Amino acid sequence: MSAAAAATPPDTRLYAIGDIHGRADLLRRLLATIAEDAADRPPAQQQLIYLGDYVDRGPQSQDVINIVLDEAPPGLEVMALRGNHEEMMQRFLDDTTVARTWMMNGGDATLGSYGVEAPSIFAGTPIHRHAQMQFRTQLPLRHKEFLAALLDSYTAGDYLFVHAGVRPGVPLAQQRAEDLLWIRDEFLNSRADFGKVVVHGHSIEREPVMRPNRIGIDTGAYASDRLTCLVLEGTERRFLQT
Repeated sequence: MSAAAAATPPDTRLYAIGDIHGRADLLRRLLATIAEDAADRPPAQQQLIYLGDYVDRGPQSQDVINIVLDEAPPGLEVMALRGNHEEMMQRFLDDTTVARTWMMNGGDATLGSYGVEAPSIFAGTPIHRHAQMQFRTQLPLRHKEFLAALLDSYTAGDYLFVHAGVRPGVPLAQQRAEDLLWIRDEFLNSRADFGKVVVHGHSIEREPVMRPNRIGIDTGAYASDRLTCLVLEGTERRFLQT
C-alpha cells in the first residue's frame, strides 16, 4: 500500500499527533487548532490519535496526561498509543533497574512534574527505590490506569498508527511490541510495502516525513516548539502545527 493510494474509512477524518514530551503548552495550542479544523465541514466520524511519548524531557508531563484524558476537542474520539517513554515510566513503578536509562532519557523531568525528586543517574539502588516509592504514591490512580490502557497500535482504513514503526519482513499481525515502541533504522531505511501506510513518531525530523510506505510526524516538540498533527481524510493528507 503506497501513501498516494492510501485512504481513511469513508466519512472519517483522522487527526494524529506526534511526540509531545511534556509540552502541555504546545498541546493545548494544537488542540485549539484541531478544534477549529474539526468544526469546519465535520464528517460523520472524527478520531484523534496520539502516537505516544506524552512524558519526559519537557516540564509538564503530568499536565499532558491530564489534557489527553480531559481536553479532547468536541466530537473527537480519542485513541491513545503507548510510546517507549511510557514503557520506561511504567517499568520504573516496579523495576528500579530501568532508573538510569529513564533518567538519561528525560525521566527526571517526569518525576519532577509529579513532585518527586529525581535521583542522579549515578545514585545507588536504595536512592532509586526511595524515588520509586515516592512516585508510586504521587502518581494518580487514573494515570496508572491510563498507562495500563494504552494501545501498541491502531488501524484505520489503509493506515497503521504506531509509536516507532514496524519490523520489515514481519506480518503486521505478528509484530512485537518492542519493535512497535523502539525500532528505528531498520524501519526508517526500509522501502518495503508494509501492507498499510505506517504513521509514526519516535524519530525526530525538522519537518514531517512522507515516504511511500510511512509518514513520520515527530518534529521534536520539546526542543523545537513545533508539535505536529497529521490530518487524514479520504486520500487527502495535510498537517497542522504549533
